[in-house]
Parts: sequence; C-alpha cells; structure tokens
Amino acid sequence: MRQMWKEFRAFAMGGNMLDLALGFIIGAAFAALVESLASNVLMQFVAAIFGKPDFTELVVTVNDAEIKYGAFLTDFVGFLLMALVLFGIVKVLKKAGLGNFRAQGQRECPFCKEFVSVDALKCRHCTADIDPDQVEEEDLEILEARRRTGEH
Repeated sequence: MRQMWKEFRAFAMGGNMLDLALGFIIGAAFAALVESLASNVLMQFVAAIFGKPDFTELVVTVNDAEIKYGAFLTDFVGFLLMALVLFGIVKVLKKAGLGNFRAQGQRECPFCKEFVSVDALKCRHCTADIDPDQVEEEDLEILEARRRTGEH
C-alpha cells in the first residue's frame, strides 16, 4: 500500500500533471474573460443597435408549441461575438510575439509519404519543398519567392 501511495504521489505531483492543472485553471479564467467581454460589452452594442438586450422574446407558435428561435438567435450572436473576441485576442498576442500559435497536426509528405507538420515548407525526411496546408504570415515571402522562380 505504501509503494502504491508513493507512485500515486509521484504521478499527481509530476510536472505533466501540474502543467495540465495550471493550463486548465488559466484556460477557465481566460474563457470567463472572453465570455465577459463578448456578453457584457459587445452584446450591449447589439442591444443598443436593436433596442433589446436579447432576442429571447421572439417565438413562433405552431400547434400550441412555442418555437423559441429568439433564444437561439441570442445564443448564436453571442457565439459569433465570443469567437470574434477570441480571434482578435489571438491576433494581438501573435502580433506581439507572445504565446505559441504554430499550427498543430501532421500530414503526409507527397514525395516520401513520411509525416510532417501541417505548416512545413520542406520535408525533414526527404528535404523536398512542399506547400503547407496552413500558411503562416512569415512564410508567405518564402512561398512567393518559390513561385517566382518556378521551384517546387
């Protein structure tokens, strides 16, 4: 039993578990901040434009059943505003050079069939020039020069 407790303690206090816990806590706080900005600031602009804080009162009655399309519309606008806020924050952080916003995932190299990053410009296995699935702004110059010279 004592050995099992030591193993559990090493697992729970290990670097990966603490990193995961801290990331979850910071992510939850960040999500609350983004949601607050979207609902308490941007949604209020929508309310000022349309004269209503939300659209939940919009309903259609069909055979004594209320279809609450206004509630869906309110949630949809809220989602769009939250996505817009998140997009803006990521763009600002990326422009400021903060955070790691590299593309995630892999794909197959069309030449050697080994897996490379989705934003790779050159295969690390066969060294062939490849077109990335997701283009980063800093790579646009390289791709444009490659197209001008007819390389690929």
